[in-house]
Amino acid sequence: MAPTDIKKALIIVDLQEDFCPPNGSLAVPNGRDIIPTVNKLLDMPFTIKIATKDWHPPDHISFAANHLDAQPYTSNTTIINPSNPEETYETRLWPVHCVQNTPGAELLSELDLTKIDRVVEKGQRREVEMYSAFYDPLTKPRCSDSGLVEILRKEGVEEVYVVGLAADYCVKATAIDAKKEGFRTIILEEGTRAVHPTTWDSTKAEIQDAAVEVVRLEQADL
Repeated sequence: MAPTDIKKALIIVDLQEDFCPPNGSLAVPNGRDIIPTVNKLLDMPFTIKIATKDWHPPDHISFAANHLDAQPYTSNTTIINPSNPEETYETRLWPVHCVQNTPGAELLSELDLTKIDRVVEKGQRREVEMYSAFYDPLTKPRCSDSGLVEILRKEGVEEVYVVGLAADYCVKATAIDAKKEGFRTIILEEGTRAVHPTTWDSTKAEIQDAAVEVVRLEQADL
């Protein structure tokens, strides 16, 4: 890492079996290709290295199988704030994935897991979808909070580097929330892949509009 007093965190988002070929139930195209980049980053002296995991109950609201006549990838459902029925949002439905304590929810064995300092689980509450590793989109009041903000602040982190899966959902949401919390936030392109690769350019523009940097590894201040 460049000689600096700036404390930097690495967040590896949802690099789990169910999100990767060949057997993942919600496999992101070429998802396993990012492993060498992520392991290279794990060798770098970040202040803290955090892996996140989708950790869903089997009756999670995001699973199309839990809705009548719904299809994964194309059907949507309405999320209702359990504490405030007037606050709602729409979310896409998915194949069953990353169910707690199943092989599909495990971090990839090819990762150098010994160099990960913390694992943060998200998406445990059945009634709420949670793409971001920080918290769900609900605000009146917030429903789920992983504690990630507190972990980063306790370590004095100023910059957050985000990799993992998928670029257009959980990586995007995590990076945007990190920026909202006041961290300089950088997505490293070699370290992520999208569910919908053909729309990555427009997604990247949306991320950059939120003041999140999207750079190649050689451009990063590491």
